[in-house]
Amino acid sequence: MVPREAQPYQGRRAGLITRSVAGVIDAVVVVVVVLAGYVGVNGLMFLLDPRGFQFSEASPVPGVATASLVAVVYLCVAWSMTGRTYGCHVMGLRVVGRRGERVRPLVALLRAVFYVVFPLGLLLCAGGRRHASVQDLVLRTSVIYDW
Repeated sequence: MVPREAQPYQGRRAGLITRSVAGVIDAVVVVVVVLAGYVGVNGLMFLLDPRGFQFSEASPVPGVATASLVAVVYLCVAWSMTGRTYGCHVMGLRVVGRRGERVRPLVALLRAVFYVVFPLGLLLCAGGRRHASVQDLVLRTSVIYDW
């Protein structure tokens, strides 16, 4: 059921602000997952050797690489299965293909890699009627309002 206030926007392309807020929410989800993994690994190490336990060092390069990998997997799975991540769900958005269909897994994977490697591509959707990011232009996808 679409809220009355949202009905005029249903199916229209989403703009920069809405997509950015969804992206921030998704980034928080990724950070929480990575931190939970870090705590889980250290908890397992503690259970295996409580006397000799020390927290593993969290260095930046492996941390960023792990977070990037988690983000790509999270985005790819969400976009290919339902067309929306948790951030998209909260903001009432859906990623669709050029004909309005759910994106295929390969397109979702390429879009996720593009999204993580080149996040500034989102800024392009601020201009123009199409509200298309670089990722949308290259892969022929769209982000629409879909409650």
